[in-house]
Amino acid sequence: MKRTEIAPGVHLSWDPAQKFNRCRISIHFSFPAQRQTATAHALLPLVMERGYADCPDMTQLTKKLARLYGADLTVDARPFGPNHNLCVSVTGIKEPFALEGESLTDEYTALALGAAFRPYLVDGVFDPEAVAIEKQMLKKALEDEVNEKRLYCQRQANREFFGNSPAAVRQEGYLEEVDGLTPAALTAAYREMLRTAHIELLVLGCTEEKTASIRDALLAQLATLDRAPVPLLPSLAMPRQAPVDKTEYFDTTQAKLCMLFTLGEPMRPEQMAAVRLAMALYGGSVTSRLFLNVRERDHLCYYCSSSFQSFTGSMAVNSGVEHADAARAKAAILKELDDLRTGPITDEELEDCRRSLLSGMAGIEDSLGGIETWYYMEELRGGPIQTPDDARRALCAVTKEDVRAILRQLTLSVSYLLTKEEEDVGR
Repeated sequence: MKRTEIAPGVHLSWDPAQKFNRCRISIHFSFPAQRQTATAHALLPLVMERGYADCPDMTQLTKKLARLYGADLTVDARPFGPNHNLCVSVTGIKEPFALEGESLTDEYTALALGAAFRPYLVDGVFDPEAVAIEKQMLKKALEDEVNEKRLYCQRQANREFFGNSPAAVRQEGYLEEVDGLTPAALTAAYREMLRTAHIELLVLGCTEEKTASIRDALLAQLATLDRAPVPLLPSLAMPRQAPVDKTEYFDTTQAKLCMLFTLGEPMRPEQMAAVRLAMALYGGSVTSRLFLNVRERDHLCYYCSSSFQSFTGSMAVNSGVEHADAARAKAAILKELDDLRTGPITDEELEDCRRSLLSGMAGIEDSLGGIETWYYMEELRGGPIQTPDDARRALCAVTKEDVRAILRQLTLSVSYLLTKEEEDVGR
């Protein structure tokens, strides 16, 4: 993957990806998360994906994608710690596979740039009808959140964990703000994103000449804008604190427990290999301690797994348990962590987890989306860019002590439980 700066706050990353019969053009906008525009940024991808100035409705857009041999347009958003990301991607077959020699790359470029920079506007703002429709979709998704108890528990724990830090801004938006969000406010948030965001153009599967043409088209589009990119916020970590226990009561058949741990300091990129193996050993695989011991041996939960967020230096352990077993499950989860920190780690379990990770990482380069995600994450983390081969070699070098060093840094900050009222437990 070759990466160059092509304008202030704008980079091009390119890989010819010759083994694929498809190509992909992605435009990533990254900017610091802000509470006052969070709901607008949650709505933006829903509205932008409906069409753009040259294809103002979904019927025309669907027909256009069909004419391009079933090309795919996606607009999505995701959080990266204290920063927010919106991505416009177009994926389609390469030109040599076109039946009539069409200039498909030019079509894909116009489609990606149109969706990203030339939205369909009515009287200078996003189409009020489209905004109204997508507001209802967003509102329903936010209202339904409480019905998905696993997700709800995780998000409630996150709110307690991150407090007022930038990482606490909800990428999903805020239900109470949806009704009041106007097309004008949405358009203002969009224009501010264009003005302030760092832009990453990723081109995969195109020739060098076509990539240069895509770059030039983007630069021509940016020349029409008033740009003033703002610095992205660095990765963070919540400070260590005395553990906070929170409980919410719901009449559910299964209790949900989310435990959040902090490193106490931002994760360094060179720690990533040890973090990956530590998570696989603790709760991120079917050979992990949480799966084999807490779930299978002790029958204390229906599921129990750990995951790590590199941009916030935090580990989450999520589990579904019987209401009466919540306290025992929590104690067992903490015991397995302590045992890994201080007790023996067998060569067999270490290598089982290592092989499992290496097997999964072997497929990174098997899709354009996998390649894009890998390198974009590497760029956002900072430090030297690791190729998948670099990461696999680093993983092979991780020792038991490297794993223990990571796990010893983690301290429990928040424990969030969704359960029945005490008098209802056991009924």
